[in-house]
Amino acid sequence: MTDTSTDHLLTGILSPQTRRQDRSLPDLDRTPDPWESSMQATCECLSWRGALDNLERRHAEDRLGETVYVDYPVQARSALVVTHLLMEQGILDEQELRSKMAQVRARLEDV
Repeated sequence: MTDTSTDHLLTGILSPQTRRQDRSLPDLDRTPDPWESSMQATCECLSWRGALDNLERRHAEDRLGETVYVDYPVQARSALVVTHLLMEQGILDEQELRSKMAQVRARLEDV
């Protein structure tokens, strides 16, 4: 299932400072960031519409999160795996991803 070109694309888009240094377990009692809640709701909608099965996504998070994306924070892994799966299914393409990432970076720089 792992597409190494997708892996390289996703890890190449992220800046080196996004890699995690701390290998301890995440704080499970924390309140999720707004983007995490939005992503979870989006995943639920994609599952409901049949585009991205929740169980398949969770299995992929386990598999890819502890191998391909292990160097990234636990919370970011979910987003990486969802993006990976959407690209693998042809729902999202490389140009669209690069464009959206540039928009997000520009918006964050303006803050």
